[in-house]
Amino acid sequence: MKPINNIDEEEKKFKIRSYGKSELAAMYMPDISPKSAGEVLRRWIVKYPGLSEALAATGLGDTDKRYTPAQVRLIVEAIGEPEG
Repeated sequence: MKPINNIDEEEKKFKIRSYGKSELAAMYMPDISPKSAGEVLRRWIVKYPGLSEALAATGLGDTDKRYTPAQVRLIVEAIGEPEG
């Protein structure tokens, strides 16, 4: 049986999966509104060299409401895992 501390660490580990755009943004910035968090995350994506282009190459469109696991992986590789 695993110690409780190991279970807690596994539960806290960020998982690469499909996320709603606001959902992922709120994980990075839990202390602001989801709408504001989404705007900040979009600015981060634009500022990170090549990230917008890499996301577009996966088929991400302006009107998409969710990120695919591949898109989430690109974002996390660029800006790190959310701590929230």
